[in-house]
Amino acid sequence: MKEEVQKAIDTIRPSLQADGGDVELVDVSEDGIVKVRLTGACQGCPMSQMTLKMGIEKVIKKQVPAIKEVVSI
Repeated sequence: MKEEVQKAIDTIRPSLQADGGDVELVDVSEDGIVKVRLTGACQGCPMSQMTLKMGIEKVIKKQVPAIKEVVSI
């Protein structure tokens, strides 16, 4: 499942990098929780939670239906 999540993140990454940010996969738990670390411009951005939930989480859940939630650490 971790490999599938990484592939989903790789499809999102160019959009984040275009704005000076990035996302790094930290862990995928057995109960469907994905932990990511936002880096670059995303790290301190006031819109980062919206990017996380409406962008990153939405894409990951669409490509890997077993995922329940994406959280930033």
